[in-house]
Amino acid sequence: MRRLFFALLFANVMYFGWALWVTPPPTVPPNETLARLPHMKLVDELPPDQRPDPNAVKPAPTGALQSCLSIGPFADVNLSAQAAAILKEQGFDPKQRAALGEMGQGFWVFIANLPTEADSDRMLASLEHNGIKDALVMPASADAGRRISLGLFTERARAERRAENVRAMGLKAEVAERKLPSTVYWVDLAPQPGMTTVPLQELFAQGVSTKVSVQTCPAAASAISAQASAGSASAPGTGANQASPAGPPKLP
Repeated sequence: MRRLFFALLFANVMYFGWALWVTPPPTVPPNETLARLPHMKLVDELPPDQRPDPNAVKPAPTGALQSCLSIGPFADVNLSAQAAAILKEQGFDPKQRAALGEMGQGFWVFIANLPTEADSDRMLASLEHNGIKDALVMPASADAGRRISLGLFTERARAERRAENVRAMGLKAEVAERKLPSTVYWVDLAPQPGMTTVPLQELFAQGVSTKVSVQTCPAAASAISAQASAGSASAPGTGANQASPAGPPKLP
């Protein structure tokens, strides 16, 4: 029995060897599509003169958006047109834009945080007793509560003087800029090479405005309104080539 086992084992080993060494492996037909592909090489396998420079600056992608800066807001279209003309003389290519925003409409002096109507009445009587007879109790609101108005002023200095007079009575008067919804005007332009902002000294020197600043253009600037080129920006008062914006929203 043992001899039969070893005889079968030897026969299997001989057959495996014959199949492995004598019978040729099947051939795989070449793939012509793969044969046409270029051979891939690692960077280290390229000649030194063909290797890319790792420190090279990559060029900006074609069609990339150019950076844009906005100067404003201007309360009047004539002021924005004058600013555009000045910037045009400085070598920029400015474009005017109208948008909805808020503009300062003076300064408000008031007393806030009055818990009850009785507190408002007592505060109003105290103000009248001290010579301030034009104070008004404002309607209570959910966000601001009860307040007493001490007047509206076009100049901050005058508003501060009124507030100081009330504070001298031992009362807490506050001063806040009064802003109302309005159509405002901006001048958009691309900064010159090497510039990260726009110098406004010339605008201030020529009396255009002292309250404007430089900001990044909004993404939807071109969709807010039609843009007028700087070449057609007219001087204040001409009216011929100026934009024709809608007036500011009417307040209730």
